[in-house]
Amino acid sequence: MTTSPSLSEIPVEPAAEQVTAPVPAPAAEPGADLSLAPLLDTGEWVEPVAQDVAEAVVRDARDFGVYARTGGWTFALKVARSVRPGGQPAEGSDKVSAKAFAELAGCSAERVMRYYKAWDMAADDGLVPQFEALVPGEDVELPEADVWLSYYSSRSSATSVRGHAITAAAEAEGIKATKALEVAENPTALRAAILADPGTAEAARGALLDRMKEDAALQTEMARAIARTGELKKAVAQEAKAADRIEYVRQIAEGGQVRTPAGQKLDASPELRAEAERHLSLIDELDDSEEAGEWAGEAYDTVKSLVVKAVEEDPALRVQERRAKFYNSLQKATKVFEELTLDEVLEEDVLEADMVQRLEALQEAIGACISALRKATDAS
Repeated sequence: MTTSPSLSEIPVEPAAEQVTAPVPAPAAEPGADLSLAPLLDTGEWVEPVAQDVAEAVVRDARDFGVYARTGGWTFALKVARSVRPGGQPAEGSDKVSAKAFAELAGCSAERVMRYYKAWDMAADDGLVPQFEALVPGEDVELPEADVWLSYYSSRSSATSVRGHAITAAAEAEGIKATKALEVAENPTALRAAILADPGTAEAARGALLDRMKEDAALQTEMARAIARTGELKKAVAQEAKAADRIEYVRQIAEGGQVRTPAGQKLDASPELRAEAERHLSLIDELDDSEEAGEWAGEAYDTVKSLVVKAVEEDPALRVQERRAKFYNSLQKATKVFEELTLDEVLEEDVLEADMVQRLEALQEAIGACISALRKATDAS
């Protein structure tokens, strides 16, 4: 903690008047320029060699030294000891409203209140005195400058619910809240950065994906936008196909389960599982690169051909596979026939002779199929 010197105590003289101010002894060779002596962290003024320096420069240097040590706390103190927001000042107090203070300062009342609220939060943490203990013109010990940004935000949006959410997210990411708030307040600039810079676009993509996990409305909006854009819709379909193929290989490699073309789930043989593991390791190495899709297709085709070969080489599996395939086809045909809406066809002038002919042909095909199945059953 450092003591804040009262800047108002420095006499104001005409800028042209010269005074003698202390400066450090020259460390360079004779003839080198000498600089103004700095303020030490202890607040002491270095007094080696004297040099004529304008009073305005001395005042600026001392003001800078105060601010360098205490930062925004210097000005927050001026607000905290002089402002009493809302209502009339307490009896016997010289404090004024934030609006009156802002008019005297030539700035907005909102800015004054941001300093006021920063002091209020620090007071709650016991870092600075409460407002009631402060009187106009009185100096107190102030925290170090680097603590200031933990309590103050230069943006009014930081005080809103949205601002608090952005601030919390920024802290979780380990960045300054002011940076995140600046981006949030300028979406056009964010859009320009995304359009122009691949790195920014990648960061935005990752953020959107993380947000969509918990934001159902955003999921719907993104899905709708993709579905309405032909190129994106096609790309999503391709990626979904690649993901399904990778999952097929992964189930064999990690789960030891294989799904046959007819939909049967069987235990994978050690040889098949080893082949699936080899292809999966190659895909995982490629991660999200453009070649991953091609490798996924090759892995799927290779593994699937091995599955078909294993089924064909096992008589019992071959019978089960063909039986399952027939049942699947029969189930699909039954479902399609059940969905025929005959009532709508009969009620209006929709019926055509061709419809009847096709149904008669279908009836003949079904009859032939039934006859063949019965003969095979009798023969067995």
